[in-house]
Amino acid sequence: MSTSSVLYDAPGPKARRLSRVVSVLAAAVVGGAAVWLLWALGQPRVTVNGAVLTGLWSPERWDIFGDPRVWRRLMFDGLLMGTLRAAGLAAVLSLILGVVLCFARTAPRRWISVPAAIVLEFFRGMPVLLMMLFILLALGTGGYTAVVLALTVYNGAIIGEALRAGLLALPRGQREAGLSVGLTSLQTRLAVEFPQAFRQMLPIIVAQLVVLLKDTSLAYVVSYPEILRVSGYLKDYYGSTRYSFSIFAVVLLTYLAVNFTLSAIARWLARRSGPQAGAITPKEQP
Repeated sequence: MSTSSVLYDAPGPKARRLSRVVSVLAAAVVGGAAVWLLWALGQPRVTVNGAVLTGLWSPERWDIFGDPRVWRRLMFDGLLMGTLRAAGLAAVLSLILGVVLCFARTAPRRWISVPAAIVLEFFRGMPVLLMMLFILLALGTGGYTAVVLALTVYNGAIIGEALRAGLLALPRGQREAGLSVGLTSLQTRLAVEFPQAFRQMLPIIVAQLVVLLKDTSLAYVVSYPEILRVSGYLKDYYGSTRYSFSIFAVVLLTYLAVNFTLSAIARWLARRSGPQAGAITPKEQP
């Protein structure tokens, strides 16, 4: 039996050589553009008023990071007590709300499932920023409460739909097996179906939590002191003309580090919960 794919022909020597040439050229173009951008950012520039500013890589644009108070404001006040505090609570509440909405959406009684479907679609279609502003202005809450509730409602709806998709993807035999051994419909859903659906959808849920973390930057609008707003305070205090880029770069790298960590967790969970997870290899078979 041939091992070649039935969907497409395997590329020949000329096609592989052409692919390598195109890849090298594309990498050279991208690398050259990156080098040029780094060089251009380091060149002095003239403002509208005629003042000459040093390049963005000049040491005088980065000297504030030798002050421990700057790092404390960014990493402790902004990241830990602002961004991560709001994102952590919202993530826990989103998971709880997602499970509740999932069970309500898949309930056999229409007087439960239909309102749950309406609520899910409404919250999924509502922008997070509008939710924050509505909670802040209409309900008269503080910035922290508005941010946490808005992120909880929106991401809870997304997670609820992901869990519902995981339940619908399970074979019907799983439910029938639970019912056949005397479990009730609710017991079957809790003990048999839901654990499998949650394990299958866990990478998607973690990926949504990454989105939740990034959406905390919208709290800037409701005056909640997360890391982006704290960076604005630092620019105003030390001088935005001189330090805007350096503070922006540090905040960007901080977001990337946190999000890449969560994305790595999501990829690890995807490998752990894949179709081969827990499978018995030929050597392990009795």
